[in-house]
Amino acid sequence: MNAVKSIFRNPPLLTFVLVALVWLVAGLTLPGFGAYGHLRYLLELAAVIGIVAAGQTLVILMGGIDLSVGAVITVTAILLPLISPIWDPTGLVGIALALAIATGIGFLNGAGAAYLRVPPIIMTLAMATFLQGLLVVVAGGSAVTVSNPAVILLGQARPFGVPSGVLLWLVVSAVVLALIHRMPIGARFLAIGANPLAARLSGVSLTRNTLILYALSGFFAGLAGILVLGMNRQGYVGIGDPYLLTSIAAVVLGGSSILGGRGTYAGTIPGAILLVTTTALITVVNASPGWRSIMFGTLILALLLISGREARR
Repeated sequence: MNAVKSIFRNPPLLTFVLVALVWLVAGLTLPGFGAYGHLRYLLELAAVIGIVAAGQTLVILMGGIDLSVGAVITVTAILLPLISPIWDPTGLVGIALALAIATGIGFLNGAGAAYLRVPPIIMTLAMATFLQGLLVVVAGGSAVTVSNPAVILLGQARPFGVPSGVLLWLVVSAVVLALIHRMPIGARFLAIGANPLAARLSGVSLTRNTLILYALSGFFAGLAGILVLGMNRQGYVGIGDPYLLTSIAAVVLGGSSILGGRGTYAGTIPGAILLVTTTALITVVNASPGWRSIMFGTLILALLLISGREARR
């Protein structure tokens, strides 16, 4: 009984348990669900959400939110093939330029929130709207095909049978967890999210940390955009839209408070896997797109209620 209570009191552990139970039941009842190839495919899809949600987790821990991550993913996926120089056979220059642009967009979000005092939800929503319009002008609604060898390698390679996207997610997870739990800057992020006034009076710079956090969110969204581009071999307007709400849902499902100041990326990891798994199970039902959205939303709400996410304030 005490073990069960400890699980329910530990949101990340609870989410891991839910993932294990869903995989076990689905593997026993659905033919082929528990096959290595299928589970590997689910992890590959979850890696994209998990990488986007890395930046989203950091922003939410500080008490903010980033509604521009979907647009940043799309910008990266469309611009990278266009800005990759022909003289670079490795393709790394194009990746560096795309990540710099994504990070710069995040920095602008942070600057608007820090210097102009625009609420983050408004600032990032305005940025997303601007970027969507810009992409329509630049791309004209047509898809762009990638020939960058480094991007293709990232999206298609499977060293030792493991997708390179999953390996990239492992690296991102280690970095973000170390940032939150092993570095002083992580404590400052949590302090700002818990009580901005007390953090400022303690000498924590809200402006500097806001700029850093939103720049990191833009960077991770750009990284996810590169991975999506490599997996699909082309970029088009709207390719990043599905990852906006799923990145937020993964953070909340993992036990992080949407109000900030409480949570960890260790819960976001199984949250991303759980989202992909539920989507796969709904797809098995072969429902219409409308019913699929209704079922997915209902499952998300049920999971949020089961895992009891929000602390009372």
